[in-house]
Amino acid sequence: MLAAILAHFALALVLPSVAQRWGRVAFVVGGVLSAVALVVLLVFFSGGAFGGELTQEYVAWAPAIDLGISLRIDALSVLLALLVSGIGALVLFYYGCYAKPDDPNIGRNAALLVAFAGAMLGLVLVDDVFSFYLFWELTTVCSFLLVGGDGRTRKARRSATEALLVTAGGGLAMLLGLILLATAAGTVRISEIVADPPPGGALVSVAVILLLAGAFTKSAQFPFHFWLPAAMVAPTPVSAYLHAAAMVKAGVYLVARFAPGFSSFPAWWIPVVGFGLWTMILGALRALRQNDLKTLLAFGTVSQLGFLTVLVGSGGFVSALAGATLILAHGLFKSTLFLVTGIIDKRAGTRDVRELSGLGRRWPVLAGVAALALASMAGVPPLLGFVGKEAALEAYLRGGVLGGTVDVVVLIGLVVGSGLTVAYSLRFLVGAFGTRADLPPLEVERPGARFVAPVLVPALASLVLGVVPGAVEVLAGRYAAAYPSEGVRYHLALWHGLTPTLGLSALVLLGGYAAYRAGWVFRTLAGRVPTALQAEPTYHAAIGGLDRTARWLTGRLQVGSLPVYLGVIVVTTAVVPALGLLPGLHWPSNLRFADSWTQPVLVSLMLAGAVTAVLARRRLTAVLLTGLVGYSIGALFVVEGGVDLALAQFLVESLTLVVFVFVLRRFPSRFSHGRPRLPSVRWIKAGIAAMGGIVVATLAVLVSGSRDGLPQTSHEYIARAESEAGATNVVNAIIVDFRAFDTLGEVVVLAVAAIGAASLILAASRQPRRGDDELATVPDGAEPEDPGIATTGTRQEGATS
Repeated sequence: MLAAILAHFALALVLPSVAQRWGRVAFVVGGVLSAVALVVLLVFFSGGAFGGELTQEYVAWAPAIDLGISLRIDALSVLLALLVSGIGALVLFYYGCYAKPDDPNIGRNAALLVAFAGAMLGLVLVDDVFSFYLFWELTTVCSFLLVGGDGRTRKARRSATEALLVTAGGGLAMLLGLILLATAAGTVRISEIVADPPPGGALVSVAVILLLAGAFTKSAQFPFHFWLPAAMVAPTPVSAYLHAAAMVKAGVYLVARFAPGFSSFPAWWIPVVGFGLWTMILGALRALRQNDLKTLLAFGTVSQLGFLTVLVGSGGFVSALAGATLILAHGLFKSTLFLVTGIIDKRAGTRDVRELSGLGRRWPVLAGVAALALASMAGVPPLLGFVGKEAALEAYLRGGVLGGTVDVVVLIGLVVGSGLTVAYSLRFLVGAFGTRADLPPLEVERPGARFVAPVLVPALASLVLGVVPGAVEVLAGRYAAAYPSEGVRYHLALWHGLTPTLGLSALVLLGGYAAYRAGWVFRTLAGRVPTALQAEPTYHAAIGGLDRTARWLTGRLQVGSLPVYLGVIVVTTAVVPALGLLPGLHWPSNLRFADSWTQPVLVSLMLAGAVTAVLARRRLTAVLLTGLVGYSIGALFVVEGGVDLALAQFLVESLTLVVFVFVLRRFPSRFSHGRPRLPSVRWIKAGIAAMGGIVVATLAVLVSGSRDGLPQTSHEYIARAESEAGATNVVNAIIVDFRAFDTLGEVVVLAVAAIGAASLILAASRQPRRGDDELATVPDGAEPEDPGIATTGTRQEGATS
């Protein structure tokens, strides 16, 4: 499993070079890898996932702290992996015909699609929360890069940013929820958390809500649905993969994965059912208003994702069986429709239904393929979509999923949403392939067989699997087996007899046709959705407010004053740790005032040096007093037995004094040169400095005094210092041997800083600044005559205060 994931990332690194030499062949190479992954899934895991057993794998990369990647394959992960690999292979083969031979983005897009496939495989195969989050965010980054393209257009940049902000924000919420669940359950394995969920409580409810927030953002549930239609700026093959088999399926997979353990929690099923139903209906209404075929499919995807979320998140056997079936059906018919739209756009030069006419007569095969996919989406027999929708209606018609009244409400919502799905399916079919009376038939080139073949495969698969639904139940049934069966066990079938469910299916089709005929009514209603129920205005208002707040804050903090910058840093580092750490710490009972009479003396010298350095008027005096503080700290090291630390402290202080003396030759001798500082500003600075010092000192005392013996790491250092490093001084062994790379890095940083400082000094010495001689001759305490000199003096004073 891990080898299959890594193979995708390895190939993604090679594909730009392949594209540079052979062009569109890069897509074919990527498609071959996805096809091979599909065959591997079907062959090597058939005895595990299909046979009822689980296949697990654990790769430890930090065994000492029990960190590793856990992989687990079961029926649900196989189902999603089949979609990822199968649809991925078709999309990549299709992209090889869709892309222009001279497209400079061939290598980039091929590599990103293959990397995206690897990330999705990892997402559905891993079993620990940290690896899951890693692959979750990899899909976010890949989708951002694919939607944004080369970033040349403002619309592409804005749409990619929307997708990134929404899904990444949801990902962070999901990570917090996963950590809370793992902490409550005592394990980071997702399968163990679901098998034995922690008891309900406030903490678990918050974790579940955070988890759903991540799922809702990824699967475009209300109120986060707006990013998906905006992402239609991406090339059509990218849209087909992201929105049919990969990106949006991640959120549905998350809901399906955790539903067996948490579907009984009110914090779970209430948002899942409420937001899922509203997303289904709202997306369908918005789809009826669209004239662009891709945007129509995008809102249709939003609607279908709401449908899937309700099914896989409700917690019933039949609803889970229907949800798993429709996950597969949705990937098949939606990928077909996106790819058909790509052919129309490529050959006709437009996707607007108001400009298309006569394509059905000119392209009968393509029109037939699209009709099969649309029939599956609308729930027309004998397609797989019909089998899944009939199972969904059966689940809530029986009752027992969520409760009597709730099941009735869900059933009504599903019937309404499914009817609207029929309506916008007809709108797509007639708008794309019908003949308009006000337009002549378009004269367009017929697409070649290689262009149509990848489109034909998923459409035919929907038909074959609809006729033979038992092949789907091998996977869908084993996933649904995690739920208790309500009454008589239900099996997928094309014909269950003359049942109430069949009557509901017929009612859905008739109602959908009526809604299509009265489409202007629904288009008007969809255009009058209250602002409070629309997500786009809220998002744009939030982003605008954040931007205004950032500009206001930046304008008041980034003022070109070093004291202001230092003050902000000190306040932040003092207040945040104090609020987070101090409430949880206890004052140690074994603290002593001093161990010897030399400690209070040295501390008194430090305090005297610090106070008098603040009050000093001359720069050199302040530097010398600051050096007194440093030398006193070095003396404390000597008293405590840290002679090596004291030597380092003395050397650093001496070097600092020498550097300061050289630098101060270029500055006025007094701090008060120029306008005198206001007393209030002086006291504010003193207060900030005192607060920072008190907080740091208090935390240092509390943390060090709260230790009960040496930590395990210290014992290891002491035990290994002499035997492995040949050192009797453990501190030297740590610095020179155990953490040699850290020390080397610090030395390199200091060397770079020294080189940079020397370069600046040399450059400044070769370019004398105007007013240096005059500035040096101004008497102490006197005001300079030249206004420019006064400005310089003030700027220097502010920069070194």
